[in-house]
Amino acid sequence: MENAKAMSVNQIGGLALVFVLAGLIVAFGLQILGDIKADMTADSAEANATGQAITGVAKFAAKIGIMVTIVVAAIIIGLLVNSFRTQ
Repeated sequence: MENAKAMSVNQIGGLALVFVLAGLIVAFGLQILGDIKADMTADSAEANATGQAITGVAKFAAKIGIMVTIVVAAIIIGLLVNSFRTQ
């Protein structure tokens, strides 16, 4: 296990940037999908498909907080394991 690389505190900034960018991409994507749906005929197959895409992307956006919590917990656990590891 000497070759195993654990995340360090220095990498938290990069991970935070990834989640911020993911949130921005999802937000802009939802806005674009909403604009596209507004231009379609109501109850058409295209409007229904776009509505389902909006629902799917919104469900993903709701899970970003959970993903951040899991990543932060993994970093903390990795730091604790590394601090107790004897060399």
